[in-house]
Amino acid sequence: MVRRSFEIVGSSFKMALQELWKNKLRTFLSLFGITIGIFCIIGVLATVGSLERNIQNEIQSLGSNTIYIDKWDYSAGGGPDYTYWKYVNRPSPKYDEVKQIKERTAGAKFIAFKIDVQGNVEYKSFSLSGVQLYGITEQFNIIQPFDIQYGRYITDAEFNQGSNVLVIGVEVAEKLFGEPEIATGKMVTVRGKKMQVIGVIKKQGQQMIGGWNFDQNVVLAYRFARNIMDEKKADPLIMVQGQDGQSSKALKDELTGTMRAIRKLSPKKEENFTLNDVNDFSDAISSIFVNLNIGGWAIAALSLIVGMFGVANIMFVSVRERTSQIGLKKAIGAKSRIILTEFLLESAFLCIIGGMIGLFLVFLLTVALTSALNFPVYISTSNMLLAIGICIFVGVVAGFIPARQAARMDPVNAIRSK
Repeated sequence: MVRRSFEIVGSSFKMALQELWKNKLRTFLSLFGITIGIFCIIGVLATVGSLERNIQNEIQSLGSNTIYIDKWDYSAGGGPDYTYWKYVNRPSPKYDEVKQIKERTAGAKFIAFKIDVQGNVEYKSFSLSGVQLYGITEQFNIIQPFDIQYGRYITDAEFNQGSNVLVIGVEVAEKLFGEPEIATGKMVTVRGKKMQVIGVIKKQGQQMIGGWNFDQNVVLAYRFARNIMDEKKADPLIMVQGQDGQSSKALKDELTGTMRAIRKLSPKKEENFTLNDVNDFSDAISSIFVNLNIGGWAIAALSLIVGMFGVANIMFVSVRERTSQIGLKKAIGAKSRIILTEFLLESAFLCIIGGMIGLFLVFLLTVALTSALNFPVYISTSNMLLAIGICIFVGVVAGFIPARQAARMDPVNAIRSK
């Protein structure tokens, strides 16, 4: 009996394919809505998901479990609503505060201090203007890691002595020396001071959210940098990374008490610093992309509804054209559930064809976007499974009423209908 049922379903599938192939235009128009719906859903999910993943990776590169102590609030936004007056008169972080934070904050594992300005970097007759110069302390590279491709990094002794050495970004090396590998050992002039290039930072690629952009910048020891920069005007920043296993919220709470004590703020006095949590940026980005995904689903839902009516229509036509065949099948013993299953499978199969066309269009979209953007855009396995699941669901819903109509036919009346 089971074997016979499979044979009936198999022959029905074969006839269904013949009908679809015979009526190509009708089939195409019916599938079009499903194709567009799947294209919208998976296209948005693939693009938005890849974009979010790239931005989240960039945010995590700012330092995991890290707090940025600054006078500016990074989450306050910009534009005319930004309360500039509230932050501009705050005291900037100071290098002397680093030692006190280490002594008072048990949850702090690594602490770094940074100042930066823009300046010229010159080599012989070549000069680069507007290069970002980062003056950093020893633990900066632990909190904000980057790799050295040629040469070496600044040693602890060079940090302590304030030696006139620096590592440069790969694009700076290319513009000054032509080939990055020959940059090490060369003497350059930075803001009027001679410095030796000891390393070239490995290429990181263009970043979407700004970040440190080491490809186009140079890094030098803080104790030397403060001799060529006005520290008060050099955007000083303290970076604190928490102990392993400690939440950033706990670290932030501890640092709040530490900074208030260091700056001798009474309990009623407002804080004159901001603790910017990298994890907060990540959460904010996630909420934005949730709304984008909802928008994609809303657009796709309209296309799927249109496609559902198209599939239902073609299934009604299919039932009407095959009424006598349905009667014959029931007359020779086919159960109503077999007829019902047959048409539901046919409807689902029809939707899957439309979904596959939609996935192919999404694939073409990802190829185009990957070549146009600076990060890979791809369709994940979960998105492909989701597309197939949606197609099956839409097919079952769209084909249920026509399939139920076919399953309830009286075999005698159905045969006579021819």
